Order: sequence, then C-alpha cells, then structure tokens
Amino acid sequence: MRNWVERIRRGSDPRRNVNPAGADMSLLFNTPIEAKPDGMFVGPWRSPRNMLSAQSYDGHKSIHDDDTASKLGFRGGTIEGPTHFSLLAPLGVRIWGEEFLARGCISAHYRAPCFEGEETQAQARLTGDSRRAEVQVLKRDGVEVLRGTLSLGPDHGQTSLDLRLTELEPLQDRRILADIRLGSTTPRRRVVMEFARHMGALYPFSLRDKLQSITEPSPAYDLATASETPWKRAILPFEMISVLAQYTIADEPIPVRNPVVGLFADQEIRLIDGPLFVGQTYEIERTMIAMSGSRRTESLWMRTSVFREGEDHLVATLLLNQAYLKASFPGYPEYEGASG
Repeated sequence: MRNWVERIRRGSDPRRNVNPAGADMSLLFNTPIEAKPDGMFVGPWRSPRNMLSAQSYDGHKSIHDDDTASKLGFRGGTIEGPTHFSLLAPLGVRIWGEEFLARGCISAHYRAPCFEGEETQAQARLTGDSRRAEVQVLKRDGVEVLRGTLSLGPDHGQTSLDLRLTELEPLQDRRILADIRLGSTTPRRRVVMEFARHMGALYPFSLRDKLQSITEPSPAYDLATASETPWKRAILPFEMISVLAQYTIADEPIPVRNPVVGLFADQEIRLIDGPLFVGQTYEIERTMIAMSGSRRTESLWMRTSVFREGEDHLVATLLLNQAYLKASFPGYPEYEGASG
C-alpha cells in the first residue's frame, strides 16, 4: 500500500480510476484538501447550517427543531445527516476524479449529532483496495459525527452499510413498526428537483436556497456555470439526492405508527449511472429491507431505487436507516408519560 500512496502523491499512479494528487479539481471544487504521506486526505473545517428547523411531518415538528429536540434529550435541533455528505464529495473527486460524481458511493453510520455553530472536518484514508476509502467527519473536540466508506463503481466492494446489514439483530417486540412487512415495496412515483421548487413541509427550502449555504459549492451545481463542467448540465449534490428521494415520503403507504419522531441513523447514496440532474424527472420506489433496534429506538431500513422516467434503468440507490425514538411515541412502556 505504501508504494501505491507514494505514486499517488507523485501523480504517477497507474491504477484505473485513481486521480493523481495535485490534479486540478477547480472545474468541480475549490475545496482545499491536504494530502498526507500516510494516505490520508483532510478537508477544511466547515460550519454547516441547520436548514430543517421549520420541518414538520404528521402534524408535528422534527428532531431538527430546538424545542422538540430538547424534549427528547438533545441540546438543540440537529443538523440533518446528509448535510455532511457535501464535505465528503470533494474527497471522492480528489481520489478518483470526476467519475466519483457519476458512479461514486457515500456509505455512512451517523455516530453523534451536530448542531449549528459547530465546526466539522471530513477525512478520508486510502485502503489497500483502490475502489474504496474509509471516511470520518469529526468535530473540533474529536467527537465523531459519522464514519463509513467512499467507493467508486461499478463494483463498490463491501460498503460500510453492506457490512452493518450483516450484523443486525432482528427487532423484537415491535410497537412503532408493528405493522411493517419486510419485502414490501411502494408504488413508483415521479420526482423532480428544480432550482426554485420549494420541497414542501418535510424540506422547507429550495435547491437554490441550499446552494447559497452549502459547505462545498461547485460549478457543476450552478445553472450559470454547469456548461463548463463535464456534464454540461447542473447536477444534484449528494445531500440533495437525499432530499429528492425523501420529500414524497409522507405520501407513501408505509405503516409507521404515529405520532413519533425519527432521525437518520445510517445512510448510503450510491450512484450507478449518474450524476442526477436538476430539472430531470425520475421515478422512485422503496423497499422495506430490515428492522433493527436499540434501547432508545426502533429502526426501519429502506432502500430507494431511482430509475429513469418510464424505464427500468437504475441510476442510483439510497439506503436509509430511519431510527424512531421510543420516547416520542405515546405509551411506550419504557417511556410511559413521555411527551415527545
């Protein structure tokens, strides 16, 4: 591995799909990245924003609202997990080049909440497998916000969440998820994201709003400059692919018992034939693939498949573990009387 890392640092690595360190990323990102001798790539410190403080679903506020979060034991409204995926995208481009935005995968387990005003930093470490890197996002005090893998397709190998799925223990004595049937699939729905479209109560902002505060801007995301990038059209940032896949979730026949407050515990966004484009209509369907739990949560794992409109051509998949807080569910035995 050491010889491979040295080749990358010298810009002479012969392996397929590896972008030599020092290659010009300016067409896609101006993010300053430090390449270290041990194969570590380190991004800058950033201060992400919480854009979901006004989020609501099923007639109540979410974990991103200060009051709701504090009632459930958090110090305030949390920043949505996929916001941190924007920190990781430039690292993938630094390692593999522009192909990461077309066939890359970010697979992550969320470890600790992050709050507005805190600084975070993304790090990626090369492994012996040229398709994969291990990643972390950390706070200034060393607390780990997420850990996982970056990889480049078409053969991603075993991602972070591929491994986690093999380690799950079945959820016993379900209450919140008592009516979920594993293997069930929702009907296909058309989805599209445009610059000015407000994404509804679940995502109370537009893509244009997000791009004004995204931690890692790119000419590829901007209508005015996208023609200068490899795809000649504006593409969706990884974190907004999550929004595209989720903002119709309230319309789906998924029988989670309410009222209950959930949070993202694990998430993977995998591009198969991307990137995904602004203004292009796609079709999505969701499959319930697993349930798990902890002392505080019942978790539903869903895989969302994204297809070209009117076709069975798969362009991306999203894997999400939505963890529902027992303390927010009225009458849960361990939390009898909780007011979440």
